[in-house]
Amino acid sequence: MSIKAGDKLPQASFTTMGAEGPEPVTVSELCAGKTVALFAVPGAFTPTCHLKHLPSFVETAEALKAKGVDTIACVSVNDPFVMKAWGETTGASGAGILMLSDAEAAFTKAIGLDFSAPPVGLIDRSQRYAMVVKDGVVEAINVEGSPGEATTSTGQAVLELL
Repeated sequence: MSIKAGDKLPQASFTTMGAEGPEPVTVSELCAGKTVALFAVPGAFTPTCHLKHLPSFVETAEALKAKGVDTIACVSVNDPFVMKAWGETTGASGAGILMLSDAEAAFTKAIGLDFSAPPVGLIDRSQRYAMVVKDGVVEAINVEGSPGEATTSTGQAVLELL
């Protein structure tokens, strides 16, 4: 069963790249007392993720923060080194977007939003979604119908949820 509005996020740990290398970030550290725009992509550098989904949050980062979002975070089932490189390449890191690795898909599976597409090499990946989380509780969530779509989970769509 997939996570829905009103549900509390499960306890899980992501990895991000810090000054000293990979660092853990727990869901509670990410969300406690904060409003978070959390979005996920099937894979870093994949076409829709790279050309449309992540850029939509880079473009709307300031507007999201102006509407009360404390943290904008991107989750992908990729390793933290790839997430760091992707954040730097796209300008996401410079826009203040936290790039989170869910390398084992533990969080993704816990919220029921995993999928696999072996013909294109995507195994145990995240569906494309965006959610607004307040103090660890999902206030609103939009899940795309297909991994190749980015309409209801874009930065612009999240602005409409706030």
